[in-house]
Amino acid sequence: MIYGYARVSTDGQARDGNSLNGQTADLIAAGCEQVFTEHYTGTKMDRPVFTELLNKLQSGDRLVVVKLDRFARTAAGGIECIRSLLDRGVSVHILNMGLIDNTPTGKLMVTMLLAFAEFERDMIVERTMTGKAIAKANNPEYREGRKEIEIDEQVFAELREKNKKGLMSVSECCEVLNISRGTWYNRLKECAA
Repeated sequence: MIYGYARVSTDGQARDGNSLNGQTADLIAAGCEQVFTEHYTGTKMDRPVFTELLNKLQSGDRLVVVKLDRFARTAAGGIECIRSLLDRGVSVHILNMGLIDNTPTGKLMVTMLLAFAEFERDMIVERTMTGKAIAKANNPEYREGRKEIEIDEQVFAELREKNKKGLMSVSECCEVLNISRGTWYNRLKECAA
């Protein structure tokens, strides 16, 4: 059986061509019969969906991922996992690299590429921390995270009443305010408190 595995850490990865939909389409085009998808960091090897997939794999099966960094973001964890799969008779196919074989050259290539994936991730973390430190130094009021959405309280109160009376759905109210349903319900909780 040919299994595919697609993973993203953040929603922002869709901008970088790593969306779950894009990965899934590539895996299906590569002949995967079943694709497992997950929204989880690649720095941890103990991921719920990935663990389920690993337990399902049997000798003769093939595991396909789009890129090596979807598999793992740490060299040690990725190397250990790939070697374990190869030892179990499971073939590993990285679409942008090819089939990983259990030869000294194959093992060297995987080790080097996983080391680069880990290095890349570490550089991203370092740049992010540097950017935050600069932002905090330049702006004492800097806060991490999204800006709080400003909602006109009078308009919100009017829409809330229309919603209570069944004149407008939550979706319609959210559209008027240009907010998500989650923001709507969070604001309702704040009003009730």
